[in-house]
Amino acid sequence: MAQVNQPLNRTKNDMPADGWVDRYMPEPVRPYLKLARMDRPIGTWLVLLPCWWSTAMASDGAPDWTMFVLFAIGALVMRGAGCVVNDLADRNFDGKVERTATRPIPSGQVKIWQAFAFLGLLLLIGLAVLVQFRIEAIIVGICSLPLVFTYPFMKRITYWPQAFLGLTFNWGAFVGWAAVTGTIVPAAIAMYIGGIFWTLGYDTIYAHQDKDDDIKIGVKSLALRLGDATPQWALGFYCVTASMLAIAGGLAGLHWVYFPLLALTCLHLIWQVKTVDLNDAANCLKRFKSNRDFALLVTASIIIANVVGHGGAF
Repeated sequence: MAQVNQPLNRTKNDMPADGWVDRYMPEPVRPYLKLARMDRPIGTWLVLLPCWWSTAMASDGAPDWTMFVLFAIGALVMRGAGCVVNDLADRNFDGKVERTATRPIPSGQVKIWQAFAFLGLLLLIGLAVLVQFRIEAIIVGICSLPLVFTYPFMKRITYWPQAFLGLTFNWGAFVGWAAVTGTIVPAAIAMYIGGIFWTLGYDTIYAHQDKDDDIKIGVKSLALRLGDATPQWALGFYCVTASMLAIAGGLAGLHWVYFPLLALTCLHLIWQVKTVDLNDAANCLKRFKSNRDFALLVTASIIIANVVGHGGAF
């Protein structure tokens, strides 16, 4: 699953030292917080923001900010659960990869049984958040679990694991819509498709950080399949993203102001493609992490259009 990297002492190691976890948290809980990537929130943002997109687009006027908060908590713990599943699945690979060798499981800081127990705790918290929504949203949310548990194994099977990540990370497009309206409409489906192609773009750029190690250990990714053609493919993926988000807005009846705002926002995706250096891990990481800003701008565009269209206030 896409996780944020943060160079440590100019290496590819993704376990940053002296972050807030190491500075402020009790030593016994630090490995678990790092296992759930609590110290690297980009993955949480990428899970959360499709939830916010759909919640905002399905609302009449300004969204219910309580739902935004609940989705933020749910995204935090479910992204953490996904990270635990990912690290359990990759425990025999991570110790062989420079970037992941010091993660809590391969480094021995967290034992396998402890990781499973922690996973159970995260899932219980996620369930406690989910049951705050209407029954339709609960059912839709539970339906995402097979994706959460199978995605980490896709890199062993296909060069398109990023597609399965897209299916998983953007499920919130359905959950948010169901939470507001109790239904899943064509606009939500269009948003979900757009989110999948968005993930294909950003996670392929991300995967270029690991391509040398992936070849050595025999796992697959779109970075390996597409190689130097990645920017052209990413641009194509992002064009589909922009188109589907526009279609979603049209189907949802958003005010016309949404469409120029979306067009301006999508200039950010063009910037990613035009400036990415596939052989520079720090450059790829920066473009990957910048997708939080893109998605926040999409959220703002939806909210502004809905508020203007309904003549309401924030």
